[in-house]
Amino acid sequence: MTAVSAQEPAAPSQPPPAERRVSRRLAAITESATLAVDAKAKALKAAGKPVIGFGAGEPDFPTPDYVVEAAIAAARQPAMHRYTPAGGLPALKEAIVAKTARDSGLAATPANVLVTNGGKQAVYEAFAAMLDPGDEVLLPAPYWTTYPEAIKLAGGVPVPVLADEQSGYLVSVGQLEAARTPRTKVVLFCSPSNPTGAVYPEQQVAEIGRWAAETGLWVLTDEIYEHLTYGGATAPSMPVVVPEIADRCVVVNGVAKTYAMTGWRVGWIVGPADVVKAATNLQSHATSNVANVSQAAAIAALNGDLSAVAAMREAFDRRRKLIVSMLREIPGVACPEPQGAFYAYPSVKGLLGRPVAGRTASSSIELAEIVLEEAEVAVVPGEAFGTPGYLRMSYALGDDDLVEGVSRMQRLFSAAG
Repeated sequence: MTAVSAQEPAAPSQPPPAERRVSRRLAAITESATLAVDAKAKALKAAGKPVIGFGAGEPDFPTPDYVVEAAIAAARQPAMHRYTPAGGLPALKEAIVAKTARDSGLAATPANVLVTNGGKQAVYEAFAAMLDPGDEVLLPAPYWTTYPEAIKLAGGVPVPVLADEQSGYLVSVGQLEAARTPRTKVVLFCSPSNPTGAVYPEQQVAEIGRWAAETGLWVLTDEIYEHLTYGGATAPSMPVVVPEIADRCVVVNGVAKTYAMTGWRVGWIVGPADVVKAATNLQSHATSNVANVSQAAAIAALNGDLSAVAAMREAFDRRRKLIVSMLREIPGVACPEPQGAFYAYPSVKGLLGRPVAGRTASSSIELAEIVLEEAEVAVVPGEAFGTPGYLRMSYALGDDDLVEGVSRMQRLFSAAG
């Protein structure tokens, strides 16, 4: 056996592991499908294509003038050029307390309120305050595309509970109970619903709330579309209908939909003081205060009346009936009539596997691509909301564009049939 010389090179070591440029946590997050579709539609429009977009969930109305004027006045105040409390301006918290009591009957104090940078931050921070790693959240599907990502980012595990057009996209207590495990901590509730426009009747709200109370679960209820209901439907607040869950219930809301203020980025959490305090601590490090000018605009909106939303609701109600009737004229499409928000959620399973413009779609993702490329109409496929075989179509766009867009789809599929 020959000794190895001291000068002889040692055996090569294993190469270092590949550098990970993006964390696993963020690499697992998917892009917002609704914003991606809207961005693509706008890019095509900018390129001269006559694209009609049904993707974005935002009113096509301007923010009311009195709200804009309040923002202009605030921008001229030096105090608004400085840091303000991370949890929100005291005047806005008071306005949220008053608005919540006025509109839903839920009593709160400023200590129960956190002002956030839009509803999305409210959803994430609420989950971050409630969930430990591995905690499960029962998530009725179809669901808003941000919910599962916020749950996962907060360390939780989304557990979809599927509803379809046969039930009007409403989940039952029986379905929720069947999905519950020892790891379940929160049930998410959204009525009126994004993406379906479904509205839970008060009796079903009470049943779900009582079940949550009896099983010791927390509830996150998203009430952002509370004022957009039609045909006599109402959207009662769960902690008002079932007061015994109030101490384990977080309400998410904001000015975006009611006052056509999507770009102002003002949302809020109303919940138990300890949860709100924890979420406020998180926000103090993540973003600090919401832009003061936007908060001043929100104060004006909440302290004003609801005449602006009444006018929008009338237009949305007209468009709701129109889009549903037109979609139902397409063979292979089934579309329940939404009772809230401003979305139609038609089933397009009957269109899959049929040749369209020389192409055959095997999924609603592929069908949405065909509709965009052949009819120049942008829609969001159901895969984004946890339910393949559907499309989400916002009717928060002008009447003429709505008619033209659905007419293009009718012609496209009629030619295929």
